[in-house]
Amino acid sequence: MTQAGQINWHQRLRHSLRWRLVVLFILLALAMSGAFLFGMQKALGTGWRDAARPLLVDYVDRVAAEIGSPPSVDRAQAITQRLPVTVRISGPQVNWRSHPDDDDAHRHRRDRWMDDPPDPGDERLLTRTTADGHRIDFGLSIKPWRDRPRFIGWATLTTLLLLTALAYAYVRRLLRPLDDIGAGARRFGTGDFAQPIAVRRRDELGDLATDVNAMAASIHQMLEAKRTLLLAISHELRSPITRARLNTELLVEDGDTGARRSALLRDLQEMASLVNDLLESERLGAGHSALHREPTDPAALAREVVDALAQSHPGAAVQLELADGLPTLNLDRTRMRLLLRNLLDNALRHSAGAPQPPVLRVALQGQGVAFTVRDHGPGVPADALPHLAEPFYRPDTSRERATGGVGLGLYLCRLVAQAHGGVFRVGNAEGGGLEVQVLLPV
Repeated sequence: MTQAGQINWHQRLRHSLRWRLVVLFILLALAMSGAFLFGMQKALGTGWRDAARPLLVDYVDRVAAEIGSPPSVDRAQAITQRLPVTVRISGPQVNWRSHPDDDDAHRHRRDRWMDDPPDPGDERLLTRTTADGHRIDFGLSIKPWRDRPRFIGWATLTTLLLLTALAYAYVRRLLRPLDDIGAGARRFGTGDFAQPIAVRRRDELGDLATDVNAMAASIHQMLEAKRTLLLAISHELRSPITRARLNTELLVEDGDTGARRSALLRDLQEMASLVNDLLESERLGAGHSALHREPTDPAALAREVVDALAQSHPGAAVQLELADGLPTLNLDRTRMRLLLRNLLDNALRHSAGAPQPPVLRVALQGQGVAFTVRDHGPGVPADALPHLAEPFYRPDTSRERATGGVGLGLYLCRLVAQAHGGVFRVGNAEGGGLEVQVLLPV
């Protein structure tokens, strides 16, 4: 595994509660097994020293006496057939082994019987010497049950792993509501309040899911109330603004009245534009307005917006950069024109006195087409960049129309981009100025 893979695996382990529980259960099973085996070994070792050794010494004496002196091979062979022991006789008259072909499988040395170091008085624990000088060595024949401890060991390990898996499955089932709560929180974060979090149990996690549902319902209610209020106010303002514009148009231009009439018409036009922006942003933000998509040439759309801007703002210069081979996109032309017009108006407003005009660049980028608008003004403080596309946010608190209005333009552009499935990015460009990019998928 590469170093990057190891780092990624460690990050996933620290982040995933599920895998940390798996590791915890495995370590717990191994620790419990080790503690149990250590304790049993010490307990059995103590029992061997205190009780089993004297019994073994007496039994070995009796078996050696049964073999006799000189040793009888027939009696020794009968003993090995009756008991799981091995016998080896060596001496001047008799030299015999009960298992000559499998000597490695039998344990003749005394330290194979005991885990503790031998005491000086136990040198002859499994060895006896007859009166006629023969030596008899006894051992434990493990051939009849040599595979049984191995089977028991594997069976024990399998049982421990099975118990660990069952414990993990039970804990995973206990924590399953956390997945539902996480999925519900992500839905609520995107504005989808239609599906509440499923409440599967009546415990603490069930209570948490119920509380999150109640919080989401309250937030949804407040958002809907805000949208309803904005839509109602916007609709109600359109009629008096229209009447005021009509009455202003009917005024006779006479001296100072003409100048005030023009100023009043500009103010009324800005109020009407603000109301339209409010209505459009609430429709897009609440999902009430469907896009009217049609095949659109992005280069032709950019030229159309720049030409319209030149007619409405005489003397306003915009540098247009169009890449070759741009694909046709399915776009809502009206809303895309609104997006580009807002971005260019914002760039022109902040490019006053700049050495270069704003730039509108349309080019392929990855699997999409990027519309990039850059000005050469002073830019925006870094701490304000994440908030530029929020509704009613402005880096300065003056909120004057000449310096950017009330902060709905970039917010509306972000909504249009997201409605098309695109990405909206804002950042300071290298060399100064603000750069806004809208990346639309092909």
